[in-house]
Amino acid sequence: MSARGTFAGTIVGISRTLADAMVYEDLAHRPGLLQSLDPRARLVGLLSLVLAVTLAHRLSAILLLLAAGALLARLSHVGILLLGKRVWLPVLVFSAIVALPAVFLTPGSPAFSIDALAFEATHQGLNSAALLISRVEAAATLTTLLVVTTPWMHILNALRSFRVPQEIVLILAMTHRYVFLLAETATQMFQSRQSRTVGSLDRATQRHVTTRTAGVLLSKSMELSGEVFLAMQARGFRGNARALVGCRLRAKDFLGMAAFLAFATLCVWAGRS
Repeated sequence: MSARGTFAGTIVGISRTLADAMVYEDLAHRPGLLQSLDPRARLVGLLSLVLAVTLAHRLSAILLLLAAGALLARLSHVGILLLGKRVWLPVLVFSAIVALPAVFLTPGSPAFSIDALAFEATHQGLNSAALLISRVEAAATLTTLLVVTTPWMHILNALRSFRVPQEIVLILAMTHRYVFLLAETATQMFQSRQSRTVGSLDRATQRHVTTRTAGVLLSKSMELSGEVFLAMQARGFRGNARALVGCRLRAKDFLGMAAFLAFATLCVWAGRS
């Protein structure tokens, strides 16, 4: 592979990540069902559904929660195609790879066999694999809905209102802010390297260049963290974070939380084994 192809692929990947973040920010400000609720109501409601996914033991209950997530996405103007490309398909591939051994290793009544490989699948193994895949799909869908329909600072503000330690909230806020800055810095570094590269590089040279680039990026991140800390102290920061976005629960927020909790409880009850 040429250096141009390697660097171009890296730049495209980073740019796609940044573009996805901008799309998600736009989705969070669209009019929709979830967007109309207070961030605390969204946090409680969607996390209660995620908890129901982990507690349910019947495939029908988990699929019902997955269908509820798809319906919420539709009502919140989150495209099904976006969920399919960014969540459902990647999660399906990953979870299927993890769940595949259970199909043949779980003891039980035989379902089918692969004579060429001397493998025999069982009904219990198929059921276990289906449970794992559907559970991961449902949980990923619901958590993605929380992220794409709620601005990040609103999520952090909701976490603080639930007495999450301030240190954790600050770490999450700083990480979210500067991971994009470092991604942009990496893009600029790769573009600079690409503009100065003529011809093709062998694999050893490519690895050497990639390692040096990663080292420089790490050094820049360490230097940036020190500068940011000194700048925050110079502006009066003494460990107390103040939220600029106020939240106020309304009647429909309490109604929404009650509906989420009731549906989650129903799914857990229906999903008992």
